[in-house]
Amino acid sequence: MHRNPDVFPETEADAMPAAAAMAATRSTWVSVAVNLVLSVGQMAIGILSRSQGLVADGIHSLSDLIADFVVLVASHHSKKPVDANHPYGHQRFETGASLALALILLLVGGGMLWSAIQKLEHPEAIQRVHIAALWVAIIALAAKEGLFRYMLGVATRVRSSMLVANAWHARSDAASSLVVAFGIIGNLLGYPLLDPIAALIVGGMIVKMGATFGWDALHDLMDRSADAEDVRAILTTLRMTPGVLDVHDLRTRKTGDLILVDVHLDIDAALTVAQGHDIVVDARARVMRHHRVLNVMTHVDPRKRQSVTELAPEIRNG
Repeated sequence: MHRNPDVFPETEADAMPAAAAMAATRSTWVSVAVNLVLSVGQMAIGILSRSQGLVADGIHSLSDLIADFVVLVASHHSKKPVDANHPYGHQRFETGASLALALILLLVGGGMLWSAIQKLEHPEAIQRVHIAALWVAIIALAAKEGLFRYMLGVATRVRSSMLVANAWHARSDAASSLVVAFGIIGNLLGYPLLDPIAALIVGGMIVKMGATFGWDALHDLMDRSADAEDVRAILTTLRMTPGVLDVHDLRTRKTGDLILVDVHLDIDAALTVAQGHDIVVDARARVMRHHRVLNVMTHVDPRKRQSVTELAPEIRNG
């Protein structure tokens, strides 16, 4: 939204979406490079070493590439300014991206579960793998764990749910690489069933992760309120504003990683309209300066201050 800089100066909240978008783009391109190298290497070595687990892990890395491009598209669109059709901006592209990532996790996890079940039903079809597959699985594990820690650090710093979802997608791939490594070790030691059992466990973990992210994204798309901690902090800021007698009917809803606020403010009825307006402007500016709030819609309720003669007798006589 366009604000008069003299009335509503640029706030920390204004800079946060741009910072988050830049961080998302930079960290996601790092993820693209890592996943491109890993997916090609895992699938190629997996085929040559006859490791179905490593091939499946390479396909999982390929799904990360798809997820990365989903994040890049969402990051690009979320930076767009407001327009006639989107008066509150495009931040919910991030929520949509989180939902898309959740669906990708569900599909990948479901595919791994199906593949593992098929292997368990036909153990005689499991081939002995070459030790090269183990080294590639270990390299992939180290790369994915490092990528997860890097991306989660960026996501935590800019407080982006979309980046958190993508970071945990990288962790899910690290977990699959770990289990694939154990499966390959089991195969090399003469226990071929360890490979599909490990894949079954990882598939379940990925499905659970996708369901969690999908459920959260759906709630955000249905105007879920902000966290209780954020609501309490906004209430405190409003109540500490000079001239605000009380606050009630505070409602919040999330739009991407920002918050929209609707609130009623009690203002002294004896004040002029201009004075009351100045108090509300100050309260709004304080909230947007100190919290991740995109907009504050205020309603003024005039409240008559009680005089001493209107107070309870026990207070007057005290």
